[in-house]
Amino acid sequence: MLICRFAPSPNGFLHLGHAYSALMNARLARAHGGLFLLRIEDIDRERSKPQFEQAAREDLQWLGLDWPRPERRQSGFFGAYRALLDGLLARGLAYPCFCTRGAIAAKAAGARDPDGAPLYPGSCRDMTPDVRAQKIAAGEKFAVRLDMARALAEIERPLTYREFFEGDTPQVMTARAALWGDAVIGRRDVPASYHLACVHDDAAQGVTDVVRGADLEAATGLHVLLQALLGLPTPDYRHHRLVLDEDGKKLAKSKGSKTLHALREGGVTAADARAMLGERMGTQF
Repeated sequence: MLICRFAPSPNGFLHLGHAYSALMNARLARAHGGLFLLRIEDIDRERSKPQFEQAAREDLQWLGLDWPRPERRQSGFFGAYRALLDGLLARGLAYPCFCTRGAIAAKAAGARDPDGAPLYPGSCRDMTPDVRAQKIAAGEKFAVRLDMARALAEIERPLTYREFFEGDTPQVMTARAALWGDAVIGRRDVPASYHLACVHDDAAQGVTDVVRGADLEAATGLHVLLQALLGLPTPDYRHHRLVLDEDGKKLAKSKGSKTLHALREGGVTAADARAMLGERMGTQF
């Protein structure tokens, strides 16, 4: 059975870009007699707020969507993430990193990862176990990074995945995980990054098709590598176009893009919102 999921982070109100992604997920599930699931990605406990979580549910219901299974909240699975992280550490495929963002930026020499952040130069990769233990015992903050070179060396096959974009014909894509360098996969206080939690939850929920925005396409290479390392299945991927504003920039919470909550409060109907998306995207729901 085809299973899709919509996975918002409750750190702000949803906007039309989120609506497009949710509707694309639901339409695919409906077309194949499958399931549409909701996942609340709330591992960022500082920024996640109950009011945004509730507003997301209301927005989705306003759009006419429902989900037959109880939603999954990532904050309830920290133990499972910790087990995965500890396993990678024990295999020598990950290590603690104590570098500050400023130190990383200073040594990156302008190199960037696919998210545009300074590419980590590997400063803590070869730190001795004794020094690491001393720093942890002293209470120094750290992130856990994947040792990309060792991780890739452990995989004895080419890493590929099927990509549909918004069509029906798959393309076999090469997973370009190395672009991320030694990516962060966990922290001392939160035992998972988006990347680790995402691949764990997709497998745990039986997700067969990941439908998400094109801004997350580059993350797929890293996710496919993590799936291979952890013995998890690789779903099909369907990265869709982004909804843009009048200036041609993608909608974003951080930019204050007009929210679905504001549209609802202003009297816009779900039919109106679907029509807006249809006009912008050439896609009818």
